[in-house]
Amino acid sequence: MNAPFEPPRRPTAAQLRLAEQCRDPGRVQPPPSIARLDTERYLSAERFAREKARLFGRMPLCLGPSAMIPTPGSAMTHDGFGVPLLLLRGKDGGLGIFLNSCRHRGTRLLDAPQPVQQPVIVCPYHAWAYALDGALKAIPRTETFPGVCREELGLVPVPFVEAGGLIWAAPFEATDFSLAAGPLAEDFAALGLDSMHLYARRTHEVRANWKLIMDAFLESYHVQRLHATSIARFFEDGVTSGDTIGPHGRSAVVRVGGLEGVDFADWAALRRVVTYAYQLLPATVLVASPDYVNLMVIMPRAHDATLVEDFMLIPAPPATDEEEAHWAKSWALLDGRVFGTEDFGAAEAGQRGLASGASPQILLGSLELGIARFHAAVDQLIEA
Repeated sequence: MNAPFEPPRRPTAAQLRLAEQCRDPGRVQPPPSIARLDTERYLSAERFAREKARLFGRMPLCLGPSAMIPTPGSAMTHDGFGVPLLLLRGKDGGLGIFLNSCRHRGTRLLDAPQPVQQPVIVCPYHAWAYALDGALKAIPRTETFPGVCREELGLVPVPFVEAGGLIWAAPFEATDFSLAAGPLAEDFAALGLDSMHLYARRTHEVRANWKLIMDAFLESYHVQRLHATSIARFFEDGVTSGDTIGPHGRSAVVRVGGLEGVDFADWAALRRVVTYAYQLLPATVLVASPDYVNLMVIMPRAHDATLVEDFMLIPAPPATDEEEAHWAKSWALLDGRVFGTEDFGAAEAGQRGLASGASPQILLGSLELGIARFHAAVDQLIEA
């Protein structure tokens, strides 16, 4: 039997443009300038409440990669954004997202943070049963519910889109998925996200404001300093470019060796020397290393407490012991050290330092202005 045809991956025009900008150091280096941000944006519980209501309550929320629920006939739950969600992958591979609540007495139907094979969803209280498309299939002792129409009591659907290998939902109010399903999905599909395998996932509890975590992925100034003994040796210092997709940020950082002589038509060769990163509002980060991708879904709990779920996606399941050792080493380096200890540790140290009241503002230099852009976008969205 012939293998199924898979179209060749190619960079999008925007990804190529960022790489081209990195070729010219004169275009890469921003003019010397500084910006300042009030520290209250990280410390105020009142501001945090507005962000939760007006930002996380209105924008599409990235729940994770499609690869976290890959198998037809499976189900999982997601509670990270404060509303109980039930993700159901039908036998045809199609996804549905519903409120995790029985239509009889409101009982939570399932607890499965990891996917489980579940051909039917049965309420643990009175055994009302739902199909994977959300339809109510059965009511025990139907005769005791005269006049009830099963067709009207399916699970409550949540608006969502699955595109480019990511799952986005809008559990609080209707929203616009056009960027998620359009230019973002094009970029992520070019990176191969829509066919990748989920190698590992871990949830970190970070004692810091969610924006301090985002800040770490909005500038490369810290790479040679904070990551001096981990990944700094892989990257040039400050050779980067960036742009925006609506309110979202996209950046390219050049790895050691530079772009001299690199054939931009060879996507694999280009990815070996350029790391692409995406800063997705409200709070998701995607970092595309040469042969794998880390996706971090950031879920605020309080003005100084955040959950971060890190997913590592690889091209295919490990087929040999050598492959397993390679991916285990990469996971230990990125999740266990670079993100889990260095970046998240810096966010926690920043939260403690800001809470001391030592300074009413933070100072940003020329290589950190992506942070200022991000906060301006947040300000505009929560004031709208």
